[in-house]
Amino acid sequence: MKLKKIVLLAIFAFCSGNSIAQDAHITQKNFEDINLAYPGLEKTNALYTAGKYEAAAQELLTYYRKKCKAKEPDFSNSEKPADIHQPIDQATKEMADKALVHQFQPHKGYGYFDYGKDINWQMWPVKDNEVRWQLHRVKWWQAMALVYHATADEKYAKEWIYQYSDWVRKNPLGLSQDNDRFVWRPLEVSDRVQSLPPTFDLFVNSSNFTPVFLMEFLKSYHHQADYLASNYAEKGNHRLFEAQRTLFAGVSFPEFKNSARWRQSGIEVLNTEIKKQVYADGMQFELSPIYHVAAIDIFLKAYGSAKRVNLEKEFPASYIQTVENMVMALISITLPDYNTPMFGDSWLIDKNFRIKQFASWSKIFPANQAIKYFATAGKEGKAPDFLSKALSNAGFYTFRSGWDKDATVMVVKASPPGEFHAQPDNGTFELFVKGRNFTPDAGVFVYSGDDAIMKQRNWYRQTKIHSTLTLDNQNMLITKARQGKWETGNNLDVLTFSNPSYTDLDHQRSVLFVDQKYFLIIDKAIGKAKGNLAVHWQLREDSKAVFDQAGQKVYTSYSDGNNLLIQSLNMDKITLIEEEGKVSYVYNKELKRPAFAFEKPKNDDKTQVFISIAYPYEGNKTPKISIKPNPANDFEKGNLDMNIVVDGNTRHLAAKTMP
Repeated sequence: MKLKKIVLLAIFAFCSGNSIAQDAHITQKNFEDINLAYPGLEKTNALYTAGKYEAAAQELLTYYRKKCKAKEPDFSNSEKPADIHQPIDQATKEMADKALVHQFQPHKGYGYFDYGKDINWQMWPVKDNEVRWQLHRVKWWQAMALVYHATADEKYAKEWIYQYSDWVRKNPLGLSQDNDRFVWRPLEVSDRVQSLPPTFDLFVNSSNFTPVFLMEFLKSYHHQADYLASNYAEKGNHRLFEAQRTLFAGVSFPEFKNSARWRQSGIEVLNTEIKKQVYADGMQFELSPIYHVAAIDIFLKAYGSAKRVNLEKEFPASYIQTVENMVMALISITLPDYNTPMFGDSWLIDKNFRIKQFASWSKIFPANQAIKYFATAGKEGKAPDFLSKALSNAGFYTFRSGWDKDATVMVVKASPPGEFHAQPDNGTFELFVKGRNFTPDAGVFVYSGDDAIMKQRNWYRQTKIHSTLTLDNQNMLITKARQGKWETGNNLDVLTFSNPSYTDLDHQRSVLFVDQKYFLIIDKAIGKAKGNLAVHWQLREDSKAVFDQAGQKVYTSYSDGNNLLIQSLNMDKITLIEEEGKVSYVYNKELKRPAFAFEKPKNDDKTQVFISIAYPYEGNKTPKISIKPNPANDFEKGNLDMNIVVDGNTRHLAAKTMP
């Protein structure tokens, strides 16, 4: 009998560790975070005052159930707002179903991992930090909630309640320095704080959702939101995300005593950071187009949250004006396919998703006809009243022939120092012609992790795999470009900037957009430094590039006739070399692509010059191009006076590349 009793106790202990202790005793302490004077909690308060704590918890659950039935879940702050009136898509269903057996996909760059019947929240299947960080964003919980709402199948609610309690129990703050680093990094906390309110709303009416679990959930959520409000990141987009989501927590659960403090904290941080993080030209200071868009959404989501509780006046008029300027800055660097250059840890986006973003912004700025134009794919509103545009503070320069899908667009990056996401790539660019991005930036591939992961990340950060100049193929030491000239006209746009790329070597690049058709690029290496100079180029992965060593040129061979020629026009000896090329359009996925460089040595302190042309053309016959400098032409002084000859047709070009 004694042995049988021990076995039964062991079984009970095991089950208790893997299920919700639904018979747990509710005490006065369970209510310490709740403002029982909040309107609607009168019955709860009366039961609490009478010492009937379990009945008070039941009444509080009744309150939340009525509240959630009276309104739809608030997905307004989600990365991709869900629509509970639409059928569940296959990806969401798969994520929810796999979660039932503890197969989670923490990061889209990887597949699903099995975290075990007894969930191992510390498992690190791939030594990519993002995999472990994003595990604790628990994004599949929202998928489970959506499928539960669509099917009313209690297995999703039961499993979510189990997983939530299991996560809370196994991941307390202070468990270990390692675990705190991943579970309690403020960005991950903020992600949970943002996603849990609508998830809660969809599950709270489940028969499995008990008063005991309600009190556990509220205690945990309050702890996370309160922790977040006191532990913002020091700077950057993380700080913005965290402040926005703290505000959202205060709006989503106004029944907490600290909700007003959370709301005010988020508002104060965002009012301060929008002045610090946004340049006068509208770009966010991390100089990553993807994170620039994220910042727009952050500022507007926060404003929307404040508006729902009549706090929008806490944001000054300049706040909204700055965000509108940010949207216009985005428009200026947007390519005809609605993507932006993949500078600084950016990636490709879905066009329809970006149109929806513009549509949401257009509601806030209804008088802005350019935003409406982008929100409706050109069906309404008006195209922007500019073409080529300089964002001189951020160092993003766009050459543009038009706003239609067949336009020629080049975006050049020549920026001040950026933050974590910026790369040593000043001078690089993307060139988009008639629906095709011929020279996409390399992208990001991965973020951080062990030595193997960092080796992969660092390959994509190399200066030499960007379209710019290097000395001995080393990474540029400084990204601090100085604009020398920006001038636009009917037939010629000119940009010149200088960057102190290496010790004793400045890189000066002039880009001329000629007749809204092709680009003349003049690179100068100025200073005492010696070594091997190279101007690098990369092409799209499917371009089937042809290398013509004798002609010092490379050209694409697309069968549709939309092609690009890149040619050195130097009079001195230049060597054309083929290089390793790769591009990453999405996280942890890469493709091989053509890459090459024009090289020559720098043996003394004399300035060395590279003259290149990027010439889009129609058909499969490669143009024959040459230049004939006139007596007044002086590349070093920035005085251009030359004839550009294309297939026997001469175009006289006279311009100054310096003020």
